[in-house]
Amino acid sequence: MTSATTFTAIPENKPQIQHIVNIPEQIEPEMHDQCCIYKVPHHLHKLNVEAYTPYFISIGPLHSEKPELKQEKLKQREKIGNSYSEPELHKKENFVDMILLDSVFIMELFLRRTNKSEQKNDVMFTTSWICKMTQRDLSLLENQLPMFVLEELHKRVILGDSDTKENCLKFTELALNYFEDYYPHKSIQKVEMIKNCESCLNFTDLIRYTYLPRQIQVNMNSSHFTPCAVESVLRTATKLNEAGVSFESVEGRSYLDVKFEKSPILSWFLCFGCLPFSECFKSRLQIPHLKVDQVTECILRNLIALEQCHYSDQPFICNYVNLIDSLIHTQDDVELLVDSEIIVHELGSHNELATMINCLCRHVVVTSNYYGRITRELNEHYNCRWKHYMGMLKSVYFRDPWRFSSTIVGTAVFLFAILNFLRVIGVLRPKY
Repeated sequence: MTSATTFTAIPENKPQIQHIVNIPEQIEPEMHDQCCIYKVPHHLHKLNVEAYTPYFISIGPLHSEKPELKQEKLKQREKIGNSYSEPELHKKENFVDMILLDSVFIMELFLRRTNKSEQKNDVMFTTSWICKMTQRDLSLLENQLPMFVLEELHKRVILGDSDTKENCLKFTELALNYFEDYYPHKSIQKVEMIKNCESCLNFTDLIRYTYLPRQIQVNMNSSHFTPCAVESVLRTATKLNEAGVSFESVEGRSYLDVKFEKSPILSWFLCFGCLPFSECFKSRLQIPHLKVDQVTECILRNLIALEQCHYSDQPFICNYVNLIDSLIHTQDDVELLVDSEIIVHELGSHNELATMINCLCRHVVVTSNYYGRITRELNEHYNCRWKHYMGMLKSVYFRDPWRFSSTIVGTAVFLFAILNFLRVIGVLRPKY
């Protein structure tokens, strides 16, 4: 008796490698082109979890499930969902209601910020810690709504009302007013800034925009960058100061508008830079005044995370933080920048500031440098032996006008003593 063996034919169009390596049936979809709100990458998130986590209020879906942030929380559903790096979020049942309620909350908050009379009995403005924590939470990368949703709501509800349309501000102006504590150059005409920042994707992007130099705000492109190189590593502030580099704090510029000013010929005589009206003799590194408080680390970390996720070819904030990080290694470096009024901080000590700055760039990867030319010029200045001699003379004998005058008088007395000695021994005799 024979037994027949039954074989099941495998369709040729069904690849069986899936059963060998366990490939899932559904692969996570790629990020949409409209994505602008991201989960912070894990390698950055683990460095400081609190810097990316809202304390008081949750906006959008990424932190909506946290019970400690249970705030009672237009619509092209797909377009809003495409703005988030987590593509499944918009499929939640309450997604649309959440977005609408958060949008109304933000709109009401911004409108009350511009109307002092409505702030009297509002705990969001009368209680300082709530006001500051809300402002901080609304700046976090993971705690955002797409800007176009808020602008559309403002356009339809606020500007659509004919009775209030004439006196109402644009939404971008409302947002700039609310976050004005986070950028220094308040002297710049706000009309110019409103016009140029209309393409911002969310509030984190808006704050980043206000940090950029004015010429970059007008002409955003990648031609301002140079490739990163080993020689682009900058010396510390104290080392540069020993080589005669003066540090100057400047007002009315954005944080990133750093410049290195020097005269090609006169800067070789740095020792005369202590005299009044002698700026042409100095080699000056001009850095806009930076105020560091308890929220600064959080803001900078979220701006860095945004650039790592969305602006990898335009890492302005990453390059700026790396520049400050290169200048600061020790307490002495911090003290020099504080004495120059470049940095003022509210932290416990200079060491605490140095530690905070040095940790910001960990695991941050960039391939281009906005400050490449400045770094190269500073390193060339530092590597010039003559500049070191001039810097030494300046620090020891020509630090200020009084020491300069004392040095000149002392030199004159020394020369007079030599001439007098030569006359006594007969080397110099008057001719009759």
